Amino acid sequence: MRWGDMDAYGHINNVQIVRILEEARIAAFGPPRGPGLPGIEPPVSLFNDIPEGTLALIVEHKIRYVRTLEYRNVPAVVQLWVGAIKGASFDIHYLVQDPVTREDCVRATSHLAFVDEATGRVLRLTPEQKEKLDRFTPVPAEPAKPVP
Repeated sequence: MRWGDMDAYGHINNVQIVRILEEARIAAFGPPRGPGLPGIEPPVSLFNDIPEGTLALIVEHKIRYVRTLEYRNVPAVVQLWVGAIKGASFDIHYLVQDPVTREDCVRATSHLAFVDEATGRVLRLTPEQKEKLDRFTPVPAEPAKPVP
């Protein structure tokens, strides 16, 4: 969190929350192609491994502000995981927590798709992309067994 991220109420402004989500997404999956030099290799090299001429675009954000995220001079805690993986798109889920109290402050989802830059058409996810994403999808809980 940065000092300039605060609003007049002393908590992190909603616009800056979207920036925090972006920074977490880039830290986890790498930057989209474009200007700039690569830095540290991300845990999942997804966005920087897409073919030339492919854009990684946000289709939709859903954000639920559970409680205000107060400014602290330490980074917020952001948990990130992959949700639904569809034929041509996928969801990234976030949980933003206060770094001191560990209280949940924001729950959010970004829906993403890869788009051909020349045609503007959405591209199907490749089996390799789906495999990379699938590793970060939570394992569903086993269904409860009926008690006799």
